Amino acid sequence: MKIITTSALALTLTAGVAFADAHSMKNMIEASDQNVSNGVVSADMVSAGQNGWLVVHRTDAEMKPGPVVGFAPLRMGDNTDVAAILQEDVASGDMLMLMVHGEEGGMKTGVFEYSLGAKEDGPVKPDGELVMQVVTVE
Repeated sequence: MKIITTSALALTLTAGVAFADAHSMKNMIEASDQNVSNGVVSADMVSAGQNGWLVVHRTDAEMKPGPVVGFAPLRMGDNTDVAAILQEDVASGDMLMLMVHGEEGGMKTGVFEYSLGAKEDGPVKPDGELVMQVVTVE
């Protein structure tokens, strides 16, 4: 009985550590300036602490997120070569802000429901900071 109790305790502790690791995962985006003439903007790597979205906002020198022009789903953990199909034309020299959004607050799981300023599927802000990377269209 002692072996079963010890094994159950060890499994519980391991599961708790794995859950804590997933929720403490550093959210980040790695992306660079790129040609989007194929209608797609990509991030080399996106690490997400939860399931959610890589959202592409227009931006400018003020670095404020503007309208959404594309998005792609993210799995919790490391996501490589994430491609978001652009929903409108983007010109050479335009700046795009790639941002991690969560999957919380919406009516449907797996459906991107965010609109600028809404709470549904909104930006992830660990420590109050947006998780984002700005790229310039070549």
